[in-house]
Amino acid sequence: MTDAKKLFIKTYGCQMNVYDSERMAETLEGYEQTDRPEDADMILLNTCHIREKAAEKVYSELGRYKNLKSEKPDLKIGVAGCVAQAEGEEIMKRQPLVDLVVGPQAYHRLPDLVKRTSNGAKALDTDFPEEDKFTRMKGRPKARRAPAAFLTVQEGCDKFCAFCVVPYTRGAEVSRPSSQVIREAQDLVERGVREVTLLGQNVNAYNGHDTGLAGLIWDLAEIDGLERIRFTTSHPNDMDDALIAAHGECSKLMPYLHLPVQSGSDRILKAMNRKHTAESYIRLIERLRDARPDLMLSGDFIVGFPGETEQDFEDTLSLVREVRYGSAYSFKYSARPGTPAAEKDDIDGAEATERLRKLQALLTEQQRAAQDAQVGNEVSVLFEKEGRQEGQMVGKSDYLHAVHVAHEDARIGQIAKVKIVESGTNSLKGEFLREIA
Repeated sequence: MTDAKKLFIKTYGCQMNVYDSERMAETLEGYEQTDRPEDADMILLNTCHIREKAAEKVYSELGRYKNLKSEKPDLKIGVAGCVAQAEGEEIMKRQPLVDLVVGPQAYHRLPDLVKRTSNGAKALDTDFPEEDKFTRMKGRPKARRAPAAFLTVQEGCDKFCAFCVVPYTRGAEVSRPSSQVIREAQDLVERGVREVTLLGQNVNAYNGHDTGLAGLIWDLAEIDGLERIRFTTSHPNDMDDALIAAHGECSKLMPYLHLPVQSGSDRILKAMNRKHTAESYIRLIERLRDARPDLMLSGDFIVGFPGETEQDFEDTLSLVREVRYGSAYSFKYSARPGTPAAEKDDIDGAEATERLRKLQALLTEQQRAAQDAQVGNEVSVLFEKEGRQEGQMVGKSDYLHAVHVAHEDARIGQIAKVKIVESGTNSLKGEFLREIA
């Protein structure tokens, strides 16, 4: 398509934004993607509002395009995602070079918004429309793609954790019908996908199937050619009996679970409005490991939440030692405007920084121990790309570890049995044994 316009998308934040960027690109007919903003006819920033100073980072990025916009007056610049939802018209006021702003629930309207900008008009859509955006978008193109893909099945959150903006930027919990998800998964498999990760802000609250997320997983497991299933991100209060059982009984559901806890202190969990306790979380982990003894756990932690004492922090360290995480994400609390926690006084910044350092040291120790324990084991690996060295392939193990293998028979999209022979800083080295799928 030699006369196609060029589209540059920069994606911030979570896996769901990666999926959303893919779908936005697919809605824009007549555009092909480029990885160089200077070559683009349209620049689209798909933003995230979770991390500290998220909006300021977007404004800073937009400032870099000022000269490019001057050189190419027909260049269109858009802001999508959660910062777009939260900031709305303020983005256009602060950065006049922005042509369009679209929220995460309205990006199916993106082609119409682009048309409205063709004569120099500005376009803004941060509504929470009644229509289902997934049914409004055209079918996905049939081009081959990477063997692992994200697939959004649920959006929004009704939990209203005191620190989180998601209920305000993504809206209430909404689940896609299972029939729609299964059709999209089948389409992905036809394009070469072997593994899907089911996405949702609160994915295990999925209710688009009669028996919830577990029922959807079992239906997806019936698709020939779909060999691996994962899901993220979950809330402890929505991990039901059927989903726990699926971890032990569904061979295509991978033994890796991201289950955020945020704190090990019941007092802080209550202040966060998490609606679970440290004890209930630990008992849940025990049930999951009873169902799947080799389950690898990942989690999220916030340190320095308003009111957190040294004892509260020690409770978090105790929980981490008891659970034993294979990987985790940890952050120092930063206020999000409009959230309940933003009204509270922050603790001393230096103290919060020191607590984060201690927590990350413990989590890093656990992560390295879990990785080192893989040496000598045989694992299945889905090869996803070529390595930097000639003849090397890189893939993900059942436990989501990056594995490097040098073997002439290894190829992208293949699942092979691999013996782990070495543990590196953030990856494993393995020996190819045999193809299994």
